[in-house]
Amino acid sequence: MSEVREIDEYELDRWVETMRLALDETDTADGYRDWKRQARETVWLLASAGGEDVGAALGIGGWHEPEGVARGEVRTIPRARGRRVGSALLEKLSEWASALGYSELLSSVKEGDDGSLAWARRRGFNEVGRNSRLVLDLTAIEAPGVAPPEGIEIVPWAARPELAAGMYVVAREAYVDVPGEEDQLMAPFDEWLAMDMQGASDRPEAIFAALAGDEVVAYAQLTLSLARPAVAVHGMTGVRRAWRGRGIANALKAAEIAWAKEAGFSGSRRATRSATSRSAG
Repeated sequence: MSEVREIDEYELDRWVETMRLALDETDTADGYRDWKRQARETVWLLASAGGEDVGAALGIGGWHEPEGVARGEVRTIPRARGRRVGSALLEKLSEWASALGYSELLSSVKEGDDGSLAWARRRGFNEVGRNSRLVLDLTAIEAPGVAPPEGIEIVPWAARPELAAGMYVVAREAYVDVPGEEDQLMAPFDEWLAMDMQGASDRPEAIFAALAGDEVVAYAQLTLSLARPAVAVHGMTGVRRAWRGRGIANALKAAEIAWAKEAGFSGSRRATRSATSRSAG
């Protein structure tokens, strides 16, 4: 029988190692500290049995989800699966979410992991979305030319920090137009800036704005993985509705790719997950 307990930051390295053993793709301790800084509520749970750490879970509230919805992640190391470790972690995670007033728990499963998806379904989760992973080998291509449409200028945010307010206007239109994100609540400007643009993985030189005169009409953002320093992750491309269909997004993505190659990155990708949701009670 496993024991599940909440941990503090002094045990975070141990918790991260358990997350890594359960599923190789994970963030660093500094990365998870940054998640905690951004979210309204965070919980780290560690499961142990017979003196061994056998599973871990993460709960996040008040971060890019509608009110009443918390994010959760449950992982069990391979040799401990089938011993109800995940069930014990999910029970504690659900209790945490319910106590804070959350009525729904949103999680994700790695694409192609049918066993984990079936496990989630047996525990009341329903699949609500699916994305495919896209990976670009930067070592196998030449840097693309950046050719925005006439009247559009592409600039790095690092060169024009005052453009943040204009990018926020773009984000307010673009976020809710992402398929499956129609109900997302937009954070106030200062909160959005801290959460989405100034995190530990964000660098102004890897964020590009498209200008029509002095107006920001689009932007694109790369985030730089603390856990995989050779990989740049595409985070967001947003174009104001009135400016879509003109090739601005293509020019922004070309600027990202060209910058990543010049900066020495070997790959660029988008994360892939099958999103699942269930009642937190």
